[in-house]
Amino acid sequence: MPRPLLSTAALLALAASLGACATQRFDGPVRGRAGPGPQASLESVAPIMPSGPVTSSPLAPPPGATAAPADLPPVGGTVAVAPSTPIIAEPSIAPVAPPPPPVVSSGRSSVVGSWNAKDATGASCKVSLSSAPALDLYKANASGCPNKDLAKVTAWDYRDGEVYLYQPGGTVTARLRQGGGALDGALSKSGASLAMVR
Repeated sequence: MPRPLLSTAALLALAASLGACATQRFDGPVRGRAGPGPQASLESVAPIMPSGPVTSSPLAPPPGATAAPADLPPVGGTVAVAPSTPIIAEPSIAPVAPPPPPVVSSGRSSVVGSWNAKDATGASCKVSLSSAPALDLYKANASGCPNKDLAKVTAWDYRDGEVYLYQPGGTVTARLRQGGGALDGALSKSGASLAMVR
């Protein structure tokens, strides 16, 4: 016996009920009933957060650490700030070292310049010691010297703390030692004393 086919009316009723289910699931309320809206899928993923006031409290220190110092305010608390007062920096005075004692210069450069030469007889003249080289010596000049040997001085040198005055040909006219800002020594030929001061 053949099965009866569904009538057109039954098929339409079935389609309408399936359509109502689909509409209720995706489009919102049907026939006055509230159903889940478009946010239903989001609510299942992220829960609704409370909208009340949020409070905080300090965390306990980690194992092995000491508690926070008592003078620190709690987290989220208020801190009382003292009114600002200008800070006046006092000038610091560094100790001043006393000046070093005057250095009496010695060496070749300290004897360069003009000197007043005075021999044992009391006669004086000018002797200039230059820094200009003259072969292996330095140039010198004597003017107004009554002593004939001293008048011939044309070169000089500084060796072992002594000033040597030379005549042309390399003859030593005098040897003088530096001391106290003066040169004291003697003429080579006669051995008479010779002093040179600035």
